[in-house]
Amino acid sequence: MSDPNVGRLVGKRYRLQEIIGSGAMGRVYRAKDVLLGGVPVAVKFLALSVQNKKMRLRERFEREAKTCALLGQKSIHIVRVMDYGVDEKSTPFYVMEYLQGKSLSEIIRDEKFSLLRFLSLARQICLGLQCAHDGILVDGKVCPIIHRDIKPGNMLTIYDASFGELVKVLDFGIAKLLLSDTQQTNYYLGTLAYSSPEQMEGKELDNRSDIYSLGVMMFEMLTGKMPLVPENPSFGGWYKVHHYKPPRSFSEANPRLQLPLEIENLVIKCLAKQANERPQSINEILKELGSIEQRYENSQVRTNTVTNTEIDRKAAAQSPTLKADFIEQRRELDNTSACNEEILRQAVWPEDKPIADIVFPQNIQVNGNFTPALWVMLPQIEIQKRLVCTRYNQFLFITAPHPMLLWITVIYHRKFGPKWLPHYLDLKTNTGKDIATLLGETGYYRLVFFGRETPSKCSHILLSSIAPAQRQRLLSWVNMSHTLPSSAQPQFSKKLLKTEYEKIKPQILAKLQGINTDSPFDLSA
Repeated sequence: MSDPNVGRLVGKRYRLQEIIGSGAMGRVYRAKDVLLGGVPVAVKFLALSVQNKKMRLRERFEREAKTCALLGQKSIHIVRVMDYGVDEKSTPFYVMEYLQGKSLSEIIRDEKFSLLRFLSLARQICLGLQCAHDGILVDGKVCPIIHRDIKPGNMLTIYDASFGELVKVLDFGIAKLLLSDTQQTNYYLGTLAYSSPEQMEGKELDNRSDIYSLGVMMFEMLTGKMPLVPENPSFGGWYKVHHYKPPRSFSEANPRLQLPLEIENLVIKCLAKQANERPQSINEILKELGSIEQRYENSQVRTNTVTNTEIDRKAAAQSPTLKADFIEQRRELDNTSACNEEILRQAVWPEDKPIADIVFPQNIQVNGNFTPALWVMLPQIEIQKRLVCTRYNQFLFITAPHPMLLWITVIYHRKFGPKWLPHYLDLKTNTGKDIATLLGETGYYRLVFFGRETPSKCSHILLSSIAPAQRQRLLSWVNMSHTLPSSAQPQFSKKLLKTEYEKIKPQILAKLQGINTDSPFDLSA
């Protein structure tokens, strides 16, 4: 039987296409935003069966939709809410970004987790929860937010071209603002299998309730089984096991599983019956996960690191087409020495740029053609330290709330360490699109250095090549940016990208430290 809502226009803007999910709190539809040319969105309606004046769900729903919109701007790991309202049937709804991916429940059912994948997904979930627990500013007050329904079905994993497997925490629709002048409700909302003991009692909740639910979910991710199973799956049955039954051991749940003891201890600690015996904040869990993840990643990087040049050569040897492209690109790069000499003689520091340690892109004309360049001003001694160095580049792209590209360059010397040279490109501007397109089409760029002590003269030039996969992504992102809407100021996306940048810096450094020599070639992500 077809859904009568399909085809309906909601809020004079959102055309419902198909139902994509339903639960106790509502139904979710894929829809098109007709005001933005048919951009896909997800529209969630509050279930009619729970609308009543006693719970005042309409007011609560609207308040929490506003809250969710603010949360989505603060963290890339929380689903972004763009709009909310009440339709002509007096049913509250909110509009979210439309995401295509797999729920964590599907992954637990169908796939196996490597340790590093578990650590990555768990860390991302914690980052989203940390953002909510730290709170947002509402009417001049910082308001912590408790999710209240942490479970695999509310975690969606998508593939992101910049970040790889990206987790989004869904459905803060039953979250509660912990305003100091708001009394807690005593009715039960949540999912029995993942609820904390205090949640089942209807007590006032804090962040430690979410930590208990997270512990249940992490146990399930690692073993494929639940840590607690009642004899009778009723409210009373779950109440009994959450309050009185200890969680089963990892070896009992999955005898073949081999885990670091610190992982087992962390999960079991999250499952403590008493809130004061659990980790007291998500930050404690993040520190522990980060320490374990870094240790395992570093061991892998040291044994598996190869340079981009080596990868290109291996690929070229296996494919005639790639071989021709590789030879052509290397020939083009080898012919740049004469061009560099000309640039060294003629390049002048722009008058509109300050004499300071800065990085900015500005294309250079060589033999009648423009090539991309990153202009860098540093103290002369910093430049001299890295005349021979390993070059690394990587590009991170975020689609929302504003399409933004982070162009990361690192020049690394074993003795003197890294010099980080990041720059943001706004892909809703013609300048940003043109530079990103030229980077993708050219496949390399110049680092043009000026010393602060002698700013009138270019002191050195390095060449950095871009991996073929990255070139393709750059061009794809530029094409994508033409149709992507901007729902917030660019600085919101810059903040999100900066957070990811700081997160991956230790991984980049570990990769660079794994190289035995300071190479004239570059290492691209």
